[in-house]
Amino acid sequence: MKRVIVRSVFDAFEYVMNHYYPAGLEAYAEEKDTYAVISIQDTHTRGFGFQFNESRSCLGALTLYFDDIERTVDGAVLFSEAQAQQIIDFIRQHKAADTLLVHCYGGQSRSRAVGAFAVKMLGGDNRRYFTGGNPNRHVYDTLLRVWNGPR
Repeated sequence: MKRVIVRSVFDAFEYVMNHYYPAGLEAYAEEKDTYAVISIQDTHTRGFGFQFNESRSCLGALTLYFDDIERTVDGAVLFSEAQAQQIIDFIRQHKAADTLLVHCYGGQSRSRAVGAFAVKMLGGDNRRYFTGGNPNRHVYDTLLRVWNGPR
């Protein structure tokens, strides 16, 4: 992967649609890279009403349902170690994609934490994710713990 991008659900949809082109007009696609997407959706609405799927540009899509919380809250779903392992496996399986697109509703907390982790896992400098934003620490710390755990 050459880059990791973190977006809101609205901006993620726009990014994906920039890869679209009418039949026979591939040259008109605004974006030409390949990507894999981690879609983080809310549980209280049972998601956003859509899911990303593989396509010519999208090499893989992982949809996870958990809420933007850092401790147990009645009626909400806390990010789990099993979900962390799914993310780690997904990143490993999709390293051939040019871009890892990570989104949640606002693109500020859950997806920022996953983006920061992905950059670290891929050997990059993730400091920018912690300045000017507020990554969900439970998500980030859980990902680190699972990644650094027994192999």
